[in-house]
Amino acid sequence: MRVFDARHQLREEHRLTARVRSGRSEPFDAGNLLDRITARSTRELHDQRVRAREQQVLARRLRRSGGDVVSVGCGWNPGRHLFPAPEWRLLGIDSDPDRVAGVMSSGRADEARVGLAGALGLPPASFDVVLYRLVLHHIAYQGPLGPCFREAADALRPGGALVAVEPGLWHPVGLGLVLANRVGAARAIHGTPDDVPLSPRVLVDEALTAGLVPELHALTYTWRRLPVAVQHASEPFDRLGSRPRAARFGHTLMLIARRPRDGG
Repeated sequence: MRVFDARHQLREEHRLTARVRSGRSEPFDAGNLLDRITARSTRELHDQRVRAREQQVLARRLRRSGGDVVSVGCGWNPGRHLFPAPEWRLLGIDSDPDRVAGVMSSGRADEARVGLAGALGLPPASFDVVLYRLVLHHIAYQGPLGPCFREAADALRPGGALVAVEPGLWHPVGLGLVLANRVGAARAIHGTPDDVPLSPRVLVDEALTAGLVPELHALTYTWRRLPVAVQHASEPFDRLGSRPRAARFGHTLMLIARRPRDGG
């Protein structure tokens, strides 16, 4: 029985590794239930709120006015709203060549190239910020997060920071997504099974294991599917998001994990 379990585990590890290296994500069903019943304007209101909160928290906690940033899994929006030119030089990396071309043609990145998280070959100590914006929870569906954190730690200059924005597991919506994933209803309900809300404890522990010093913030406690009036009414709770106990229960989390300065 133990031999069978070991072989099964080895095959599973090979399968996950192959999928990670391929950069392949799960197909998205645009006709899913939640998108059908939620107005685009309602979702966009929430997205605007999250972007504003990202800017607020980073302005207060990052304490940097410029430098070099790499946006891993940059997609179509590599995070220029957080790291504006010319103060910040932004490198976008994505596994999809079309997205790489798109961010370059739109001017949203200073440079862009194709690459896979965890195997980017970044020069050591070459960036002030490594950004994972709404990326790690897709990677978690494919395999372990440890390689991404170790890669970021190696690429950061002393005093630099890994910044990750991700959906939180300990929020009621996060728990609901996990349930939908487990019963096989994820694609029908919200479009894809590779949205995996992340545990605040996992984010912090992965950062510590990689030698980084983490702090966790909740960007928002509301949900993009809620009516506009409810979203507005819940905004005051977002001010609690930097309190350590309250941060863990946010809908959208921000991890800022710094590489210690040499000798300090």
